[in-house]
Amino acid sequence: MSARKTYILKLYVAGNTPNSMRALKTLHNILETEFRGVYALKVIDVLKNPQLAEEDKILATPTLAKILPPPVRRIIGDLSDRERVLIGLDLLYDELAESELASSLKKAFGDEDIEEGDS
Repeated sequence: MSARKTYILKLYVAGNTPNSMRALKTLHNILETEFRGVYALKVIDVLKNPQLAEEDKILATPTLAKILPPPVRRIIGDLSDRERVLIGLDLLYDELAESELASSLKKAFGDEDIEEGDS
């Protein structure tokens, strides 16, 4: 198994708006569940630091920017679509594939155990 990547993230918000607060809460939930201990998050309020938003070419808030590992990715919105956020953060393809396979098998065969050799 390879070592887990370290994620460097920036969340751009505009004050304490409902969308900004929802994005922050959702992101914290995702990070603590999926990336415990392997991330650094900086929250930037563009109302207090407009120059940072301008330097990073942020046009809308909330915006999540994944700085590391490359490539840089941006997700705009309140981050309520968990799957979209995880894909945007480049969750390992194998993890997604395993999850989708397990889900597909459960849908196809119900909760029954699948044993090799049965015909």
